Amino acid sequence: MKEFVPIEDGDYYLTPEGYRCFTEQYHLKRGYCCESGCRHCPYGFNKKTNTQKK
Repeated sequence: MKEFVPIEDGDYYLTPEGYRCFTEQYHLKRGYCCESGCRHCPYGFNKKTNTQKK
């Protein structure tokens, strides 16, 4: 089971459409790549090629 990571200030912002967009800070705190093609992925995952740079 994956560990729960509490959300703190700076972990996300709201897009103009009203969605939550997680920041690099949150992804690093979480500690792994979810392979969803996140906008601020610090792990370098590319959803189009299904590969991860690292």
